[in-house]
Amino acid sequence: MGHFKKLVIPTLAASAALFILLSLGTWQLNRLAWKENLIAQVEEGVSRPPVPAPEPGAWDGLAETDDYRHVSVTGSFLEGTVFYYISLGNPAGPIGGPGLFAYAPFKTSDGWIVLVNRGFLPQSLQGAALETALVPPEGPLELTGLLRLSETPNWTTPEPQPGDRIWFARDTGAMVEFLGLSDEKIAPYSIDLDAEHTPAGGLPQAGETIVRFKNDHLGYALTWFGLAATLVGVYLTYAASVLWPRKPESE
Repeated sequence: MGHFKKLVIPTLAASAALFILLSLGTWQLNRLAWKENLIAQVEEGVSRPPVPAPEPGAWDGLAETDDYRHVSVTGSFLEGTVFYYISLGNPAGPIGGPGLFAYAPFKTSDGWIVLVNRGFLPQSLQGAALETALVPPEGPLELTGLLRLSETPNWTTPEPQPGDRIWFARDTGAMVEFLGLSDEKIAPYSIDLDAEHTPAGGLPQAGETIVRFKNDHLGYALTWFGLAATLVGVYLTYAASVLWPRKPESE
């Protein structure tokens, strides 16, 4: 009976830890199912006909499910361009490799502003050719593309290079502030233009949105379940040593 008393506290502690680990693993599996459903919705929505881009009254209700929504907007481009560094390993158009997405402010017919990703510019494009490519078409225009929610830089994100107008995160708030538009009504998202908006010269090369979701939930679930299995193994080994202790070998 004394041996069993020694197992009371370890058993309670192991049971609590096992419950937590199994709960975390199950939660990650539920998150996996949710993420796979979200990805399926996005992949279907990308090919749907465009709907009007969310206006100011709808901005507070934007969610992750709105990312990559196919939208349309009417208005005119304003002056100014900022860049987002990108490397296209598998471009939809003829040009890829390291380069920049060119973002220009677009004032809608309703008076609010949204940043528009006009497309990809290769890093080799310089001088007069670059300046020519950055001249936006004159409006009024009706644009279509994919809505992209703003990104929040984290500790791994390189600092922006304002002198070169280059960002390494799609931080629309910082971009529009740099362009001097922070006092305007600015959409908390940008729009990646559809490929049909690529100008006759071929640059910027539109339609290069990378549809990608981080989906590590299965790996996390396996980690939690693995830890639970390890805990069970350690507990059983300990319990066996308590219940059936080795007798000291006689000399």
